[in-house]
Amino acid sequence: MHDASLISLFHVPGRKREVLATLPLPASPMQARDVVLVPGAFVDGGSWEQVYQRLTAKGYRVSVAQIPATSLQADIAATRAMIDMHDGPVILVGHSYGGVVISEAGNHPRVARLVYIAALVPDCGESAQKLLAFPPAGAAIPPIMAPVNGFLRLQQELFASAFAGDLTADRAAFLASAQRPWGVAAFTGEVSIPAWRSKPSWYLVAARDRMIPPEEQRAMAARAAAVIAETAASHAVHEARPDCVVAHIDKAARGTRWC
Repeated sequence: MHDASLISLFHVPGRKREVLATLPLPASPMQARDVVLVPGAFVDGGSWEQVYQRLTAKGYRVSVAQIPATSLQADIAATRAMIDMHDGPVILVGHSYGGVVISEAGNHPRVARLVYIAALVPDCGESAQKLLAFPPAGAAIPPIMAPVNGFLRLQQELFASAFAGDLTADRAAFLASAQRPWGVAAFTGEVSIPAWRSKPSWYLVAARDRMIPPEEQRAMAARAAAVIAETAASHAVHEARPDCVVAHIDKAARGTRWC
C-alpha cells in the first residue's frame, strides 16, 4: 500500500504533458573521448561502475559526478565542477533524475552531446515532480515514501521490483539498504534552460522500467528529438545491461544519428 502522502507529492494541479515537435539537430563531426556520468535518485555514482570500466577499456576518459541529491542547484553545481576537470568536448550522461541534472548542466560550453539513460528529460519550468505527476493509465507508480526531514526514499520491500527487477536478489537487497536519500528540493527543482534544445541528444529506453514508465521515456525522448534505442531492462539498466548502455554512449561520442 502506497503512503497517501505520495499522491500529494505527485499531484500537480492543472499540469498536463505537452509533446512539442522539435527538428533534429545536426551532429558535430568531432569524436568526443571525455565522458561524465551522472547518477539518478536513490543510488550514488557507484552504480556506474560497470559502465565506467567498459568505457575506460575503450579508451574514454571518464569521470563520475557524485551529486549530493540535496537540491537541483547543488547537483548542477557538482556536475559542472566535474565537467570543468575535462579539457576536451564532453559527453554528458544522466540516468533517471540525472537526466534533470544534465538538462541544465549540459549548457556548460564543454558539453558536446547529451545521453539520457532511462532518464527524465525536462523542458523549461519542469521538474522531476512535474514529469512524474501524470503517469499513463495502468503504469506502475514508484513506491516513494512520504518525506522525512526533507528527503525521500523508496519503500525498501518494494525496491527490487520497482527499481532493480533484473539484478540479482543480493544486489537489489544491497541497493535497497544503501539508498541515498533524495532531497525534496531536488525532486521539485525546475530546469530553466534545457540544453537539449541546443545540443544533440541520445536516449536509451528501459522497456521494463517500473520507475519511469517506458511510454513517458519515449515521449520525452521524441520531444527532445533524441536518437532513441530500447533495451528490455529495468530502471537499473546501467547495471543490468552495461554493454548496451556503453554502445549507446559510443554512438553519441561518434555523433552517430542512427541505431
